[in-house]
Amino acid sequence: MTPTPPAEEQRPAPSAPDAPLGNNPLRDPRDRRLPLIAGPCSMVMFGVTGDLAKKKLLPAIYDLANRGLLPPSFGLVGFGRRDWSDEQFADYVEENVRAHARTPFNEDVFAQLRGGLRFVTGNFDDTSAFERLTKVVGELDETRGTGGNHAFYLSIPPSAFPDVCEQLANSGLNTPRDGSWRRVVIEKPFGHDLASAQELNAVVEKVFRPEDVFRIDHYLGKETVQNILAFRFANQLFEPVWNANYVDHVQITMAEDIGIGSRAGYYDGIGTARDVIQNHLLQLLALTAMEEPVSFDAADLRTEKEKIFKAAEVPEDLSLHTARGQYVGGWQGGEHVKGYLEEDGIPQDSTTETFAAIRLDIATRRWAGVPFYLRAGKRLGRRVTEIAVVFKRAPFLPFRDTDTADLGQNAIVIRVQPDEGVTIRFGSKVPGTQMEVRDVTMDFAYGSSFTEESPEAYERLILDMLLGDPPLFPRQQEVELSWRILDPITDYWAESMPPSPYRAGTWGPETATEMLARDGRTWRRP
Repeated sequence: MTPTPPAEEQRPAPSAPDAPLGNNPLRDPRDRRLPLIAGPCSMVMFGVTGDLAKKKLLPAIYDLANRGLLPPSFGLVGFGRRDWSDEQFADYVEENVRAHARTPFNEDVFAQLRGGLRFVTGNFDDTSAFERLTKVVGELDETRGTGGNHAFYLSIPPSAFPDVCEQLANSGLNTPRDGSWRRVVIEKPFGHDLASAQELNAVVEKVFRPEDVFRIDHYLGKETVQNILAFRFANQLFEPVWNANYVDHVQITMAEDIGIGSRAGYYDGIGTARDVIQNHLLQLLALTAMEEPVSFDAADLRTEKEKIFKAAEVPEDLSLHTARGQYVGGWQGGEHVKGYLEEDGIPQDSTTETFAAIRLDIATRRWAGVPFYLRAGKRLGRRVTEIAVVFKRAPFLPFRDTDTADLGQNAIVIRVQPDEGVTIRFGSKVPGTQMEVRDVTMDFAYGSSFTEESPEAYERLILDMLLGDPPLFPRQQEVELSWRILDPITDYWAESMPPSPYRAGTWGPETATEMLARDGRTWRRP
């Protein structure tokens, strides 16, 4: 006879706090012991042969599967003009996964994923192709158990949206049945100005409900961007000084050391301001400046961000408080590089900017009188994205001028990429017999503080979309408000401010330096 175990061994496993009796505690959303895993579903990817899909999307899907975050029955359907069989598409996916995936290649994981790979050949206006797509999606429901849950990823130019959306509607693929869901994912750009953004939205929301539209800004999927919220609102140390009483100004920089590469067809006529300031940098500004939300639910988080966009004020004199540049040939990384007008596919008379800097003011009690400087550009000194909150100088310094000659302003610098982390800059006495104060830093780095490697932004965003979790996706109101900020600036530039030249490998045109000098400030050297 088996002996009765001691009383303490008969106790049930502890459940999550306040978990309803009879429920699996690991299904409590507050429990952190198991990661969130997508339910049965598939994704149809338009633009699957493009660079974004090859280098980011397909590897991200594999990485999610490799981490056990996709269901074993997940299906992926590629849609394109190439005359591929399912096997040829699977080979294409494997090739790009092996080349670009973040996690090691696992034969068993890919074999499981391969079973759900399908390809449909056709053009975006080809009705018969969408009839075949409907059959393929139905077959996945039957053979893979995807349950009628399907996402449509539009990694295609916005000009193709009307055709694809119309075909999805005509074929009924946009309509969920029996408790299933249908979602659409839109890659930026969300238009090229306010009017085009509204037109684009009208096309998409005619076919999908607003809550089923997921606009991807991959910057919002970066761990370091999400950490802004934790940094500000989970620590008592910083929030009391995060305001106009202590902050002198804020600089948000996104610098690239590369040129436009093969993107001439997209980039020329768009420029840096529309390409990255309208979305990436304004989102970073909103997260830096917003008030604490009631919760991190999508509605509460978006509400606070939208308040910042509404309170953002564009300078009255744009000639003094904005700068625009275009790189010319120079030396970078030990080699001579071409100027923008010498790049393949760029017209000799192009006035598209490759560098943009603007000042914005936030008309709220917290930020009154604190300028926010945003700058972005190509062919700059190094690749870096950072947010620098620069503090006012101490009101009384019992030091001689010579004691503090090398002392700058205190700063908190959030490094978004590539050296992810946070730096705090402050003054400290130099060892010796003299009283001399210099800048020193305290660093937090993701790489040395956590054993787990940060996932790629697209991993997080694709998983959140499949889970139906929308906080990291900007809604249409945010998109329109950001265009309302940028449109007056780009309109003025088109009429009155041609780009100023700057050498490749430098930090932009002299006009940008002069822009801050007028306010008695200087740009940080990242």
